[in-house]
This record gives sequence, structure tokens and C-alpha cells, in this order.
Amino acid sequence: MELPEPKISVRAMGREGEPLVVIDSFSGIADELLQAGYAAAYQHAGASYPGIRSWADPSYLDRRRDLMMQIMQRVFGFTQGVRLDASTFSLVTQDEAELSPLQRIPHYDHAGGEVIAIMHYLMGPESGGTAFYRHRRTGFETITPQREDHYNAALAQDERAYGMPPARYCYGDTDWFELIDEVEAVPDRLVLYRGRQLHSGIIPDPSILSPDPHKGRLTINMFLIGA
Repeated sequence: MELPEPKISVRAMGREGEPLVVIDSFSGIADELLQAGYAAAYQHAGASYPGIRSWADPSYLDRRRDLMMQIMQRVFGFTQGVRLDASTFSLVTQDEAELSPLQRIPHYDHAGGEVIAIMHYLMGPESGGTAFYRHRRTGFETITPQREDHYNAALAQDERAYGMPPARYCYGDTDWFELIDEVEAVPDRLVLYRGRQLHSGIIPDPSILSPDPHKGRLTINMFLIGA
């Protein structure tokens, strides 16, 4: 199957200027990926993720291998190589009332700069994109190993000052965080950003979240490790 012409944009987020890469018409097989997601067997993803996940075959990335390697080298500075660390179909399912305190605020995936997060949207804007944040008390937009202790202490200060974050999916400005950028969900849109970036999934209507992949917020999430 002939690949569609991709539309690629790269922009610097916030004050720290970390890159956000957006590639539209990435795979050309979004419908096939949806069908694979519908047929997958899901299980709870652990304490941090508010939903369920299933392994996703990452081999379709090879359709854009040259493009991906160019991005890894030119945007993220990885010249020695890249390896895949995880690849999953993901469904956000958790009721807002059941969210843990850390699930109510933006998060980072990994403090190391070598981790690149990939979000591949398979559905449209109604499913919700991804938002990126700055922590007000520290000014941090990324959490590095050197910042983790300071950041965690500042979160404790926030809790003392403002109380627990409300039991809802985070979106927009709050006492704790301010929104610095966001990307909309578009079928077959793939985005890349460093795992240390503070971010949160956008959940437009939590009442329609579902563990049924035919109805729920189905995405593919991956992590790449660069060197």
C-alpha cells in the first residue's frame, strides 16, 4: 500500500523549549490499527495509568523508518541509535471519582532525557488529545533527575496550600499548573515528545469512557529509548 504524504510540524513548547513533533497521515493504515485494537485482549495497566492496555505490534513504524530516524537525530539529537521500550493499545477507563491524587494532575513518564514518548491517535477530536503544562510553584515544564526531589517537595507544598486536587481529569489552568501547549486528536496523527515533559491526556467527556475499544478512547502509546 502506498503511503500518504505526511504533514510534519515541529514546535518548541513553553519557556523550556522542548520539542513537540506532530506527524499527520503517519501510517496510512489507521483503520487496520483500529481493527487490531478492537480485537486485542486488555488488562489493567498498573497503579499510575487510569485504564487498561494491551500489547500493540509496533512493526508498522517501519513504514516510516527513514522519517523516524531523521526526527530522532535532528530533533532529539540521538545519533547512535534508538530502541523500542514499550508499545501498547491504551484505553482510559477510570471513573473520575476513583482517580488517585497523582492521576488528577499532569505527570511525566520518565525523568531521563533519553526517553521519547509516542502517542498515536486513532480517533478524532471527540476522543481528546494531549495537553502540556508548567508547574507554577517551581516553573518546571520538565522533570529531570536533578529536579525530582524539589518537584515532589513543591507538590507537597501545593497540597498544603490548596488542598487535594479535585477528583477529575486535569485540563487547563489550575492553582498548581498552567497549560502551555496542547495537541488535538486526529485519526492517524502521531506525536512525539520527551518523556520528562509534564503532560496529561485530555478527556472531553469522562461519562462516556468505556473499556469497550469500539466505544472508548483508543490510542497507541509507545516509548523509544535513544542514544
